[in-house]
Amino acid sequence: MRVAVTGASGFVGGAVCRALTGQGVETLAFGRRAEVAPGHLGGAAYRSWDLARGPLRDAPEVDAVVHCAGSVTDWGPAAGFFAVNLDGTRRALAAFPGARFVHVSTASVYDPFRPTVRATEDQAPVARYLNAYGASKAAAERAVLRARRDAIVLRPHAVYGPGDTTLLPRVLSSVRGPLLPAVGTGRQPVSLTSVANLVRACVLAATGPVASGIFNVTDAEPVVLDDALRAILAERGIRARPVYAPHRLAHPLAAAVEGAFLLARRPEPPRLTRYAIGHLAVERTLDISAARDVLGYVPAPTSFAGAADW
Repeated sequence: MRVAVTGASGFVGGAVCRALTGQGVETLAFGRRAEVAPGHLGGAAYRSWDLARGPLRDAPEVDAVVHCAGSVTDWGPAAGFFAVNLDGTRRALAAFPGARFVHVSTASVYDPFRPTVRATEDQAPVARYLNAYGASKAAAERAVLRARRDAIVLRPHAVYGPGDTTLLPRVLSSVRGPLLPAVGTGRQPVSLTSVANLVRACVLAATGPVASGIFNVTDAEPVVLDDALRAILAERGIRARPVYAPHRLAHPLAAAVEGAFLLARRPEPPRLTRYAIGHLAVERTLDISAARDVLGYVPAPTSFAGAADW
């Protein structure tokens, strides 16, 4: 079997490559960087391709594609998000027309304006989003499902683990002395997705017998936010404790901060955004029954063991 992986130079794509090659699957890796260390790819053959800029010339024939490429930040011009997440996905579809297509989406396609409580796959996409990230990922899902009735869509939430460049760094950068400011009550349950669990689902989707479907992909069970934050801090040896601001106060404050950053045309994201608040300040849990029952997905529990070395 021959599998192509897009976004292979990144966090998730590299982990998928390593898992596939570890199982003896011939893996072709594609990423926007000019060069990538062979160890990051598990020895997979690498080719530079920035799919936001143009089509892939002389695309090889493959049996399946795991499409991990995408912009995962929550801040920036809308045009940039759509160029990568929508137009790039269309180019990936066009490059491999006969292959099984596994699209790594996100739980950000669920309604950001209300809590997500054990959400099932039929509850997304929706009509409105807080930012261009959610809107562009929803548009990409729609494009995939229009183009391929036999596509597989995976929806993880808050991916973490070795190599994480988003979730863990954001938490750690928020620590102020002995305190870690957060929003909500701290008792809200959240579904998290370890990169190992997401990779497990990607490999099943690319190489298993199931050829189509939409699947939520998370750790075995939701965790309480305060427990998760304290576990991260403990693993990193940081002597700080979470303190919580009410959601009703933090949300308008985040909107004001975003407005100020936009007026100042600052390229870096503010520490406080409505998107970040929305994903951790209220319940965000996903039903993974379909992944378990149909895909054969058996996830491990949430764990931050070894986070000191990530």
